[in-house]
Amino acid sequence: MTLSSLGLDIDPAIDARVSATLAAVEDALRDNVASADPLVAEAARHLADAGGKRIRPILVAFGAQFGDPDAPEIIAAANVVELTHLATLYHDDVMDEALVRRGAPSANARWGNSVAILVGDYLFARAADIAASLGPEAVHLQARTFARLVHGQIAETVGPRDSDPIEHYLHVIAEKTASLFATSARFGGMFSGAPAEYVDALAGYGETIGVAFQLSDDLLDIASESVQSGKTPGTDLREGVPTLPVLYALAGDDTDARLRELLSAGPITDDALHAEALGLLRESAAMKKARETVRSYAEEARARLAPLPDGSAKQAMAALCDFIADRTS
Repeated sequence: MTLSSLGLDIDPAIDARVSATLAAVEDALRDNVASADPLVAEAARHLADAGGKRIRPILVAFGAQFGDPDAPEIIAAANVVELTHLATLYHDDVMDEALVRRGAPSANARWGNSVAILVGDYLFARAADIAASLGPEAVHLQARTFARLVHGQIAETVGPRDSDPIEHYLHVIAEKTASLFATSARFGGMFSGAPAEYVDALAGYGETIGVAFQLSDDLLDIASESVQSGKTPGTDLREGVPTLPVLYALAGDDTDARLRELLSAGPITDDALHAEALGLLRESAAMKKARETVRSYAEEARARLAPLPDGSAKQAMAALCDFIADRTS
């Protein structure tokens, strides 16, 4: 995979270096999900083989450009974050009773909830084992990131309670998604030997771009006419998952009365009502406001790059900001 294939307009030399790192990460990932138990091995390979954007390893590789990008720890660090991410997907699919993941039957649909949960646990264990080989700082950081992931999942599960729904939603994204993005970029800087001020800037960038990335994914679920988002458009509406455009619509004084009525009803399973709600939401002021929010996070991420030295690596990370902001336009 190359970054240009994702739509990033970046320097060919950076594209080649990062793509070479990603190829090595992919090879190591196959080895790291292996198990002596054939069932565990097959189930653990299931999502790894299904592919994905590998955005977290990309952030590790980006961060490594500010030190020694060929440091051997970089591949291991990228595997720690990707294995952690894959493990959360196994658990998420059980909680969501999902039948499909990345265009293939989910692990829980194929092998049942118990196997899916235990394979997720196995991948967490593999990530922790690799982190231990990188030293105590990596272990502490991976454990703290995992704690944030769990806190985010709990917050999503119990709902906003007495807090503002929009603030709660953004908090969940920061914990569930942005925390691992921040660790990914930090790992790249740490294990390439980049200066401490660069590592901190990379982590700040990762945290902010992680929020922008998740928000843009949620908007694609509404805006795309295809499976660009990785799932059937309008899935969140059908399942009653209140993403940012829906929350803005429910909170807005200028929201169309019919749209408010449809969104207030919870999951929209009727095909005709679903199509109506999707069409109204796409043209709403709430959708425009959500796009502006994505762009504001993308611009904040770009600002976090200021302490880093100018050059093609910094430009590539800025290009990712543009890519995320523009993909929902």
